[in-house]
Order: sequence, then structure tokens, then C-alpha cells
Amino acid sequence: MTATTTHTPPPAAPKADTATRSSRSLGQILMIVAGALLLVAAVRVISGSDQLTSEGQVSAALSLAVPIGLAGLAGLWSERSGVVNIGLEGMMILGTFGAGWIGWQSSPWLGLLCGVGFGVVGGLLHAVATVTFGVDHIVSGVAINLLALGTTQYLAKLFFVDGKAADAGGNPKQSPPVDSLPSFDVPGLSSGLHSIENHHWFLISDLAGILGGLFTNLSVVTVLAVVLFIGSWWLLWRTPFGLRLRSCGENPIAAESLGVNVYKYKYVAVAVSGGLAGLGGAFLALVTSHTYLEGQTGGRGYIGLAAMIFGNWRPGGLAMGAGLFGYSDALQLRNGGETVHALLLLLFVLLLAMAGWKLYKKAHWQGGISLLVAAGVLVWYLVTDEVPSDFVGATPYVVTLLVLSLSAQRLRMPKADGMRYRKGQGK
Repeated sequence: MTATTTHTPPPAAPKADTATRSSRSLGQILMIVAGALLLVAAVRVISGSDQLTSEGQVSAALSLAVPIGLAGLAGLWSERSGVVNIGLEGMMILGTFGAGWIGWQSSPWLGLLCGVGFGVVGGLLHAVATVTFGVDHIVSGVAINLLALGTTQYLAKLFFVDGKAADAGGNPKQSPPVDSLPSFDVPGLSSGLHSIENHHWFLISDLAGILGGLFTNLSVVTVLAVVLFIGSWWLLWRTPFGLRLRSCGENPIAAESLGVNVYKYKYVAVAVSGGLAGLGGAFLALVTSHTYLEGQTGGRGYIGLAAMIFGNWRPGGLAMGAGLFGYSDALQLRNGGETVHALLLLLFVLLLAMAGWKLYKKAHWQGGISLLVAAGVLVWYLVTDEVPSDFVGATPYVVTLLVLSLSAQRLRMPKADGMRYRKGQGK
């Protein structure tokens, strides 16, 4: 007697309402932005620190956020394919050197391309080590950082010390000056917004100052960075290529079983990651300082990784994180202890809100700690007039730690991120 086996097809997966989910996410982002704007405007009025939302402050924050955002976008490309890229700092260093070296000899546009190219080389080295040879991703990334630092220091001494470079102002720690890339204002908008800002009206002047900073003295590389963010979102989340690439970071074995060349997609992602990090370094050399300087990345590759984690491996959240870090960096660079002191009031309100949320969620221990810290911050604000200079310089890094600690519970990294994968291992 032959037994008959009936195969019941698996139930169809429910179709996700993509439009509803996207509109909900957009609504949440707009609510967060509106709430943050109201809070900052209130702090500006209470503290009298008009620099918090000034055009100059926002313009400086944008220029400081761009290299952080590009580094974070580089990390997003790599980690969405399953490769952890701690070597972003080294790839940015390669980008700064390439841009400064070629930029002063030819044109800043060629320097920009060379910065991207040097970053791609660093990305390919990381891909060879991690994808082809299966080296631990963290070990390879740290090696890239050390190798990039040592290589650029050696090449700077080789190319910038003697002859034409030395006569033009080069030395072992910097290249000769590079011509500026074009920048522009939005016609008819910048001056009008500046006039509204000077009235110091609640919320209206704050909004005018923020928009004025976004539309004034814009570098072409800043516009390019915005295009890259939008393009990366579309490419990774709206195309078959992006679906295959992200599948390599979620489940490479399943992706391979469906015919995806996992190695190829990982190589492409890490090479793009290196190019984006190199572009961030080129921005520092060509836009921020108009020269290559030893150590000018200042840990922005690591802060970019923090922004990527804060953004939950998504371009929109990453952009918000980069803006936050750029804003805090601009505060301490432009205004010193008095303006950073006003942020203590903002920090108090945020800690108070977090304490209320934790207590509402029955997390009494965490809520109590938040209340205690909030009380300490309020006392600090009331009994002092400005923040000590040592703490002012550490503001971006303190903000990084605070943001990561507050966002840690909602993070969801790609499932196969950082895991060693060998072709055919699922067979």
C-alpha cells in the first residue's frame, strides 16, 4: 500500500501596506522635527542665546555634518551587505590626502575625484581581507585605519617637503593650498530669511535662521551629498539591486540559494563605502580647510558610524544623527561655553521627558536615574554662567555617547552583519 502525502502550501505572507507605513514614518519624523524646533526655540528665548538657531550656526553645522553624514552613509552601504566597516576613518584619511595631493597640482575637481578613488582603494582592501580571505571585520578595519595613517604620513613627507610643493607652502603635515570649489546662495531667499531672523520672534525667527543656514553659502559637494543620500535610499530600498544587496546582509546563504552572487554584491557595497568615505575626507580637504592636514578627520569616521547606528541603518535617521553631531560640533567651535551652557537647559528637558517615559513604561529604576541626572543638570545650569572649556571641546563626543545610549533599545542591525561567510557554506 502506498502512502499518499499531501503537501499543504504555506500560507501566503500578508502584503505590507508600504504606502501606509511610509506615510506613518514620515509623520513621525515630522513630529520629531517640529517638537525639537519648538524646544530649541523655547530654550533660545529663556536663555537669551540667539546663536542657537542663527543662520551662521546652522550653516556651520551643515558643513560639519556633511563629512559625518558621508562617513555614516559609507558605513550603511557596507553593513547592509553584511560587512562591518570600522576602517571608515582610514578611508577618510586616504580621501583627504588624495584630494589635497592632486587638488593643488591640477584642479579641485580632479582632487575630489582622486579623494573618492583613494577611498575606493581602501574599501577594496577591506573587501579583499574580509570577503575573500575571511579576516575578522574589526581586525581588518583597525588595520586599514593604521595603514592609511602611516601611508599618508609617509607620502606627505615624500611629496610635500621639497621642490615646488615646499615653495607653495607644503610641509610634512600639510599640502599646499588648493583652489576653492564653487559655493552659492539661493537667490532672493537668503537675504529675506536673514531679515526675519534679526527680529528674534519666537519660532518664526528660529525657522528663518535654520532655513537661511540651509540656503546660504552652499558648497556643490553639500548638494552632491544630499543627492547621494536620496539616491542611496532609492537604490537600496526601491530597486532589485538594493534588495539583493540587503539580502546579503540579512541571510547570505538564502541569497546564494536564490542565485545572488554574494561575493560580488559585498565587493560592490564595500567599494562604494570606501568611495563615500573618501568623498567625506575630500570635503574636509577641499571645502573645510582648502588643504590636506595631518589628523584633520578628527575621528569623524567613528562619529559617522555612531550616526549610522543612531539612524538604525536607515538614510533618514542617519541624516538626522549627522545633523545633530554637526550641530553640537559647530556650537563648541563657534560660540564656546556660553552657548553650550544653554544646551544644559535643553538636556534637562530631554532627561525629564525620558524619565517620564520610563516611569510610564514601569521602568522605575531607569526612570529614577534619569530624574536624578536631570536634577543634577538643572542645578549645574542654575549655579553657573558658562561651561568649562574642557567640557566644551568634548561636546560632540558627549552627544555621541548620549545619543547611542538613548537609542540602543530600538536598534535592529542586519542579521548577518559582521559574520564570516564562505561561498557554498549552506550546502
